Amino acid sequence: MKTKAAVANTGNLIMTGVVLMLLGDLLFALNDAMGKWLMTSFAVGQVLVIRSLGAFIVLGPMIARQGPMALFRVEQKGLQFMRVAMATGDVALFYAAVAYLPLADVMTFYMAGPIYIAALSHFFLGEKIGWRRWLAVLVGFAGVVIALRPSTAMLSLPSLFGLAGSFSFALSLVMSRYLRSTSDTTLVTWQTVAALVTGIALSIGHWQPATPVDWSGMLLLGIVATCAHLLITRSLKLAPASLLAPLQYTLLLWAIVLGYIFFNDIPDTQIVIGAAIIVFAGLFIFHRKNLKETVPAEAVPPDGH
Repeated sequence: MKTKAAVANTGNLIMTGVVLMLLGDLLFALNDAMGKWLMTSFAVGQVLVIRSLGAFIVLGPMIARQGPMALFRVEQKGLQFMRVAMATGDVALFYAAVAYLPLADVMTFYMAGPIYIAALSHFFLGEKIGWRRWLAVLVGFAGVVIALRPSTAMLSLPSLFGLAGSFSFALSLVMSRYLRSTSDTTLVTWQTVAALVTGIALSIGHWQPATPVDWSGMLLLGIVATCAHLLITRSLKLAPASLLAPLQYTLLLWAIVLGYIFFNDIPDTQIVIGAAIIVFAGLFIFHRKNLKETVPAEAVPPDGH
């Protein structure tokens, strides 16, 4: 009976993790749609400033519980700084891209993140990948090129913003693997501080008056993004990453739906084909990784950090 109860409890935890991941992805998609809406009227810097202040509404109690001094007790400070820079670049470049491109287009570039991670992990983390996964990486890159539209428009500034942002996102995740011992609160707090400082610098000379609805929208942007991050972090503590990782691709579906509902954006054929190739390559990489690797339970810290 105890064995059956334990299995049932494990199944419930896994299902909870799946639900939290799906909710987190939905909140991230809403965050992206809100960001696109705000970027039609306000500069990137102003949105980053108020978004960061909104994030501290959620982070404040977490920092108080952890203790403010814990934010300064971090190892590998150089790598911490690089991760914060990449995470800040990811957010700023995303908003810069989404101000000009349909939401689904930008999310297509970001869905290539797992493909970049697979390639970068080979060189920086010593995670050897076989020829099948290298082939999937190349196929994924081909999907990115198709989504970029092979023409002179391929080098348009918004497209390059999206491409650079997705690469920054991948680099920040790779560096996060090095920093697994650092608490989630510390990691998110420092990248929020960096986004705030960057926003202040970028908003000089570009600050626009806003209505209470606009201010509320920008604050809500930070709250939603932080809640999404925390939901996804919690989901990874309850269910295997190999099960949850493919669910990230629901972001692309939500981007298409929300883009159509709020902005009347309809993805063109090249975006759909490129997105399909990227998703296929990403899922194959996850599948091969699951076949090659297992993570022993004793390797996972008790608090999940």
